[in-house]
Amino acid sequence: MDVREAFLAFFESKNHTRVASSPLVPDDATLLFTNAGMVPFKSIFTGDIPAPSNPRATSSQTCLRAGGKHNDLENVGHTARHHTFFEMLGNFSFGDYFKEEAIAHAWEFITQVMKLPVDKLWVTVHESDDEAEEMWKKHISADRIMRLGDKDNFWQMGDTGPCGPCSEIFVDQGAEHFNGPEDYMGGDGDRFLEIWNLVFMQYERNAKGELKPLPKPSIDTGMGLERAVAVLEGVRSNYDSTLFMPIIRKVEALIGKPYDYASGASYRVIADHIRTVTFLLAQGTNFSNEGRGYVLRRILRRAVRHGYLLGFSKPFMFEIADTVSELMGKQYPYIVEKLSVLKEQIMLEEERFFKTIASGIELFNEELKNTKETFSGEVAFKLYDTFGFPLDLTEDMLKEKNLALDTGTFETLMKEQRIRAKAAWKGSGDTAVEGDFKTLLETFGINTFIGYAYTKAPVKIQALLGENFERVEQLHTHQKGWV
Repeated sequence: MDVREAFLAFFESKNHTRVASSPLVPDDATLLFTNAGMVPFKSIFTGDIPAPSNPRATSSQTCLRAGGKHNDLENVGHTARHHTFFEMLGNFSFGDYFKEEAIAHAWEFITQVMKLPVDKLWVTVHESDDEAEEMWKKHISADRIMRLGDKDNFWQMGDTGPCGPCSEIFVDQGAEHFNGPEDYMGGDGDRFLEIWNLVFMQYERNAKGELKPLPKPSIDTGMGLERAVAVLEGVRSNYDSTLFMPIIRKVEALIGKPYDYASGASYRVIADHIRTVTFLLAQGTNFSNEGRGYVLRRILRRAVRHGYLLGFSKPFMFEIADTVSELMGKQYPYIVEKLSVLKEQIMLEEERFFKTIASGIELFNEELKNTKETFSGEVAFKLYDTFGFPLDLTEDMLKEKNLALDTGTFETLMKEQRIRAKAAWKGSGDTAVEGDFKTLLETFGINTFIGYAYTKAPVKIQALLGENFERVEQLHTHQKGWV
């Protein structure tokens, strides 16, 4: 079954409008990335813009959780379900239907389309939501409904914005596969797997933390495509599904070593991260040392480091992008269109990191011999400054060893470096240039060259300098200056 298409077609049959996935970089200053299926509809939920003529929508939204409040990066590769990039299947009501119909739709899709066995299903509701519990009793026996508190059954996108109580649907994956001390309904084990969250959007949380009723109660649901596919295919890890195994097989072929789940965390990190890197590059984010470009660089370097552990000594990630294109290019054709360009970008970034990774790993391992509990902040700074290891990568490596980092020393050295860099910047001669390019760099960050992908593009002029590097508001015909 094509789960994505089955989901979208089902909700189209329920009079929902199919909406294309929005970009991973949202038009929202409060978010680093699109981290949930409802992000493109946030302004509708808050009432800032009117609801569309059809107040029902459905989508398969590409999402990224690698920074900010929702950050799954450190868990990727070490669990069966965490990803940086994933697709969120969702159906939405903008002031139209509410709890009862949302629950009925979900139950119909789960039991009639996905055909999951009813005796394997459980649901949860917020501890204060008597209404939702009564509605669920029309579909499932009361002993399979569990009440939980805010931690588990109150959803919000960020510290502010739309939010509300929710109801989650779980699948029992079987005591024969999971029998640890946390493998009970409501526990932290993997036996009972949450596959769908129905959010009853009733409030907006402001900067003071206050909850205010939304103009019209609405529905926001989210079901992870990767989890749904894994459940249908009867595998107990998303990475064992047809969404990931072709990528893992590609890594196997390139390195010539077989994949084993028990010891294959590095394969899973690479499989997850190449999807993220491919989509971000295809959508126009570029490698840089700040903001979203820094997250992109960090993710690629994390994957390359795991490749190095497997035995790779030269660029390899760019070749795996072909497999991502084969798997997802039909649904997202812009990947195919940008494939050759993004592969070149990946390869160049890999080459830069591979030039220093061996020396960096050697320095890291040498310092490990002298580390009992806390890793040297001076060495972490050298790894960053000399070998290009983002602090997060060093912390990731230390987490695998259950070691802490002297972040105080690291931050002190970073501050001293910034002061030195600013003092060392000179113009022609010995006098520091006022209003010069260094100031602009600190203000606006690095520009990204996009000429490999585009011959023209709309841009915003950030600043003008006159012939003597002074900031000016205008440059007239025949004047010399800098843009």
